[in-house]
Amino acid sequence: MTQKHFISWLVMALLCLPVFAQIQEPVKFKTELKTLSANEAEIIFSGAVENGWHIYSTDLPEGGPISATFNIDKIEGAELVGKLMPRGNEIEKMDPIFEMKVRYFEKQATFVQKVKLTGGDYKIVGYLEYGACNDENCLPPTSVDFAFTGKAAGNASAAAETATTETVTTEVATDSMQTAAATVTPTGTADYWAPVITELGSYGENINNESHTWIYIFFTGMLGGLLALFTPCVWPIIPMTVSFFLKRTKDKKKGIRDAFTYGASIVVIYVGLGLIITGIWGANALNSLSTNAIFNIFFCLMLVVFAASFFGAFEITLPSRWSNAIDSKAEQTTGLLSIFLMAFTLSLVSFSCTGPIIGFLLVEVSSTGSYLAPAIGMLGFAIALALPFTLFALFPSWLKSMPKSGGWMNVIKVTLGFLELAFALKFLSVADLAYGWRILDRETFLALWIVIFGLLGMYLLGKIKFPHDDDDNKVSVTRFFLAMFSLAFAVYMIPGLWGAPLKAVSAFAPPMQTQDFNLYKNEVHAKFNDFDAGMEYARQNGKPVMIDFTGYGCVNCRKMELSVWTDPKVSQLLNDDYVLITLYVDEKTKLPEPIRITENGQERTLRTIGDKWSYLQRTKFGANAQPFYVLIDNEGKPLNKSYSYDEDIQKYIDFLETGLKNYKK
Repeated sequence: MTQKHFISWLVMALLCLPVFAQIQEPVKFKTELKTLSANEAEIIFSGAVENGWHIYSTDLPEGGPISATFNIDKIEGAELVGKLMPRGNEIEKMDPIFEMKVRYFEKQATFVQKVKLTGGDYKIVGYLEYGACNDENCLPPTSVDFAFTGKAAGNASAAAETATTETVTTEVATDSMQTAAATVTPTGTADYWAPVITELGSYGENINNESHTWIYIFFTGMLGGLLALFTPCVWPIIPMTVSFFLKRTKDKKKGIRDAFTYGASIVVIYVGLGLIITGIWGANALNSLSTNAIFNIFFCLMLVVFAASFFGAFEITLPSRWSNAIDSKAEQTTGLLSIFLMAFTLSLVSFSCTGPIIGFLLVEVSSTGSYLAPAIGMLGFAIALALPFTLFALFPSWLKSMPKSGGWMNVIKVTLGFLELAFALKFLSVADLAYGWRILDRETFLALWIVIFGLLGMYLLGKIKFPHDDDDNKVSVTRFFLAMFSLAFAVYMIPGLWGAPLKAVSAFAPPMQTQDFNLYKNEVHAKFNDFDAGMEYARQNGKPVMIDFTGYGCVNCRKMELSVWTDPKVSQLLNDDYVLITLYVDEKTKLPEPIRITENGQERTLRTIGDKWSYLQRTKFGANAQPFYVLIDNEGKPLNKSYSYDEDIQKYIDFLETGLKNYKK
């Protein structure tokens, strides 16, 4: 990506921020199935576009905006013919945001997908995905759901008859399908699904905990930046860079100012990266990726590869011509641009060490569903990374006391390799849980972590050596204590193989219900994982209900289950006095049939069980964060304000007992 494109993407992402804060619908699509003959038909998407907005066409240049795409969920009795094609007067000109020639529609957009009807009953279900922009900003990818059913003659003799009645047949089929879809709602018993947001408010409900999340994300990013500082890719560059700024000019103040600018450029680059990632995919897409099997497996394999590199198996670097080209450009320019390019060179050169840390950070924050989360995480990372450059510029005498590069840096690199192996299993576990494969149950996960941290302890004691370790690999006092902590951590996890809660790893290990062998007595078991079935059971048995909205990729959910639910008083209340219904909002199991719903005036399709429970949480309780605990009676009415992430056991007991007291009134 050229410097010009980089800056344009950054500007676009910044401009998008005010748009993301409110829901905009500049395009409204209608769908139609038009029969051409006995065995030919067209699915036509007709969109009305507000003034100032436009929809991009199909097959656009790589690196540009999202093209309109046709996606199939289910097709029976029909076959697709060719690709989605635009129809009408497209405009082709230079796009002001992406700075490339693209084709798009203004005011009216039409796309057509041809299908072949193979005879008999047919059913075609899917969605059109498109991108919409104006001259200043873009919206996240948007989908238009459709579903068509009917019966095709499938022979030439019926062609004339079908052709004469094509308009009537199409309209009837489409209308009947939409009517049927409208009557299929996920609400089950209406009273159970009725919204209770106002009633929750009467208990002093305060659902928004976004600020706490942002603070956590910022400091997580800062921790990642501090780790990256002490890697061989970054640490040796600090004295060279600071000395360069101080020596390039006789004016010390100017040298310090340049060093500050250099640090600020690092911050801009990494924050821009976070904004671009959200601008391209959108917060909802990132949230979906956080539990997507392919994405998590890919990231697991990537961490394993980086770990092997840190162990000395091979070296991972970006093409040298990239950094050389930018470095030479920096030498040819002056002023702010020169300093910015030098900072960009640092980002490329240090990729092999910072890449896995940044990737891990971005995956972790993606599950928050916030547009700003990646940028906030990158802000913390960049500040930690840029801080020493500015501090050493202010106090150059500190450079003399700065530890020299040596074997200790390789120890840090290998240690990071072990940590990456451990976190790789965490990402594999998320995919395993979301799709129900059961290949990495809790005891398997713990056994692998015990081995990893045991080997790390042995390495720190000098019992294991890798190819790039010094022959004289002496064990310092610091290494000894780190080895002691690593081995102690491995020993700490051993009782978990028999069901001990292990609160220290509750955020990473799979949930307790995946454990095959469990001797622990205070375990809480959800009675139901289906809302309507659980509510019916509670009504018949005269008990109140606690709904646990959780997720397979929810770190804080695991912490609450193993830090709070294992308390004897809490487990007794949940097991004996409540009907516990646990609903996973990221459950990937497909619904028997997709469900069409209308939410905030917009039609959507619920395709998975997780979609259904997420819809319930939003519409009934007005929340979408996890963990989210809510107490209701067996008619669906709240008994207390909701409870989110807080590991204070006494608060949780008070929360449950207050609900019981209100139920018995």
